[in-house]
Amino acid sequence: MSIRPVRSLSTARPTREGAGVHLHRAFSYGEVESVDPFLMLDDFRNDRPGTYEKGFPWHPHRGIETITYVLAGEVDHADSLGNTGMLAAGDVQWMTAGRGILHQEMPRGNAAGQMHGFQLWANLPRALKMTDPRYQDVPSAEIPVLTDDDGTVIRVVCGDYKGIAGPVDGIAAEPRYFDISVPPGRRKSFRVEVERHAFAYIFAGSGTFRDTSAPFGVLTEKETPDGREMHVRETTGNRSLVVFDRGDEVVVQAGDEGIRFLLVSGKPIREPVAWYGPIVMNTEAELRQAVKELQTGRFIR
Repeated sequence: MSIRPVRSLSTARPTREGAGVHLHRAFSYGEVESVDPFLMLDDFRNDRPGTYEKGFPWHPHRGIETITYVLAGEVDHADSLGNTGMLAAGDVQWMTAGRGILHQEMPRGNAAGQMHGFQLWANLPRALKMTDPRYQDVPSAEIPVLTDDDGTVIRVVCGDYKGIAGPVDGIAAEPRYFDISVPPGRRKSFRVEVERHAFAYIFAGSGTFRDTSAPFGVLTEKETPDGREMHVRETTGNRSLVVFDRGDEVVVQAGDEGIRFLLVSGKPIREPVAWYGPIVMNTEAELRQAVKELQTGRFIR
């Protein structure tokens, strides 16, 4: 077995999307080569309704898949095909935009005002860019949860872990998407085939991965007593992105509080990426065609 070294380590950057939703972006445009087939990861954990309640009004998607994983609060969604629904804590929606869809996502906090979750974008290969749109809405109860002998807990959203398959299937890049909690002080390894790209996104606790230094401070937002935001550096590992190099296993050493992170891997597509907001195609000509169809009312087929 060869342990995957760390290729890069970074902190998610504060940004705004939709109608002014405050979130943190782990990676996006211009950073996809090392995480192909994935395009973007947004962390929308927030505890103040005023920073997220305006949501993500109607907007288009084409050529990609969006994966929404809710930890706390709820997200109401609707689309141009007439579908409506609500994602609650622990639920997952895997939307294949394919040839085109218009949809909206409107978050609502829980009783404590919390709206927590993630959205990951996955690319579609050229042959599937214009496939039929489809949804896979997965309630929390259908996501397998495994507890290893050492106390490590794994939620298997997509892919296979020790013979247990997640409920999301039929995805082009054959991704694995795990929500992993490792107890304090434990060292744990996870198999990731050498041909896959893989990353970890830490969102609770702290820890170290192979070839990294001791747990490090990351820049996070805090609210002062008078309601102002300030940036402070904490030694939690929160909102840290670890992109791995080649190898066939990922090794993590949990810190004193344990560590919780997403471990995501997929087979790279290795095709040209032409990107215009929520539309991702292979060429600039295809992008221009998509925008023209959007402007002339022919985007939805």
